[in-house]
Amino acid sequence: MRGRARGAAAVTVSGMAHARDAAPCFDVVVVGSANLDLVARTARLPGPGETVTGSDYMEACGGKGVNQAIAAARAGARVAFVGAVGSDHAGEVLRAALVADGVDVAHLATVAAPTGRALIGVADSGENSIIVVPGANHALGPDHVAAARAVLASARVVLAQLEVPITVVVAAMAAAAPGATRMLNPAPAVPLPAALLASLDLIAPNEHEVGLLGGVDALRRAGVARVVVTEGSRGARLVDADGERRIPPCPARPVDTTGAGDAFCGYVAARLAAGDDVERALRAGSAAGALATETPGAVPSLPKWDKVQIRLESM
Repeated sequence: MRGRARGAAAVTVSGMAHARDAAPCFDVVVVGSANLDLVARTARLPGPGETVTGSDYMEACGGKGVNQAIAAARAGARVAFVGAVGSDHAGEVLRAALVADGVDVAHLATVAAPTGRALIGVADSGENSIIVVPGANHALGPDHVAAARAVLASARVVLAQLEVPITVVVAAMAAAAPGATRMLNPAPAVPLPAALLASLDLIAPNEHEVGLLGGVDALRRAGVARVVVTEGSRGARLVDADGERRIPPCPARPVDTTGAGDAFCGYVAARLAAGDDVERALRAGSAAGALATETPGAVPSLPKWDKVQIRLESM
């Protein structure tokens, strides 16, 4: 990992290690999407052209950006969020949810577009199907990143996803300090600029997305320092200059997999910011992801650090 030297650290009650000297303003800055999730539960997900009857419905805060920001905050990190919502009730709900978890929203813009929505079907097995309507997320632009440059330059970890324009992601990674960790969750998977790939310290696709990106070897050849492939109940695979290692799965009794990947990414970012080595951070992410599958919804399922510590003991 392309990291900078840190000063002596003091451990907070949440388990995060913060430098006493020259500490950045934030441990993690997340650049990403904010959606209101509309969630319907059903016995099984419908096939093409099929209608099924739902058994339950809920609305919850979501979007990969919001989810990962709140996950990192619940892991104990000092988090700022760069994103966009509309001037509507959904935007107010999302802003309030971030604030409630201590996430800085000074750079959560209000734009002339409706707040993003995600239409989520969840089967009784825990599997899900998601349609995202970007709305305000696609109104986010490099100018918003420029306004947040000082915050991005202060971060230990800059974390982004692909539910906002790729130009925003490129600008955010360019704004990160030279010693910061640049982490990308490439979802939904799209072709990525060579310069962006070469700048990344860690990319975390799932087992489907990695194929759409050309495979692990292609990502490594493009200059990505570490590739982490999440594989659901089989755990994760880490590939870097030291070779390939398996990150074991964490035991879970899933009821809804929505948000599990975001819990994983948010926790990995937070633990890297705390000074954990990558394998230790990935184990924390695995435990957080497992816990997230045991509660319905995205943000409601994101676990706090004390519960993750307990689950880690079972791995």
